Amino acid sequence: MVQFIALLQEALKVRSHLEFLLWSQGSLQQFLPHDIMLAAWGDFSLGLIHFDIVPAIQGTQASRPHNANLVPLLKRLFGHWSERSRVPLELSVDRGIFMESELEHGKLDVNFRHMKSALVHAIKDGRGRHDCLYVLMRASTKGPPSARAMIGILLPYIDSTLRQLDRLPACAAKEEPAEDDAGALSGRELEIMEWVRNGKTNFEIGMILDISAFTVKNHLQRIFRKLDVVNRAQAVAKLSGLRELNESL
Repeated sequence: MVQFIALLQEALKVRSHLEFLLWSQGSLQQFLPHDIMLAAWGDFSLGLIHFDIVPAIQGTQASRPHNANLVPLLKRLFGHWSERSRVPLELSVDRGIFMESELEHGKLDVNFRHMKSALVHAIKDGRGRHDCLYVLMRASTKGPPSARAMIGILLPYIDSTLRQLDRLPACAAKEEPAEDDAGALSGRELEIMEWVRNGKTNFEIGMILDISAFTVKNHLQRIFRKLDVVNRAQAVAKLSGLRELNESL
């Protein structure tokens, strides 16, 4: 009990990626042993998902894989969790909804292929549609009997700790530099306006373009100034008018 309370107290003190890695590779292993943690977040119904890999294997680095195959896997795992009454799941990696091709990625693919089992749990965000899925993968065929109960208790601490941190340094999305407010719209601004025209929110556009919602908002503010409008509807209408004018010339 003393060690468990100490684990929770340590989680509340995490303020950096290094501290989280030390916590997850140290104290957390006593209660939730795992070799790789997949942390995913976003709108799983739309497939707008970001994810990071937090390794517990010595010598590997925390990163965000660019393996698009993992997105349908994570979406499928979240759906599986939802259909199973949203309780922690113990799954075998070598059969069922896991596929070998989905677990290959750069330097980590060898470690992925060594994984035998996974503990899956998630947190449903009914208000913001920003759900979080956690997949704790293990080289062993089965975890300790207490693992399912423990992840139910500890996941809120894991989740709240990661929510306070930016994306892992090796995988942080590159924010684009500010551009001159004068003149025509840039390629990125036109791309954003196309998604605005399709009814996407700032959050959804950020997920699609792999930038933050705050960056999308900054782009839109520059777009409004360039088009001399005050809102999204006016911007869409004016841009459509300009396109029709250009096509008629």
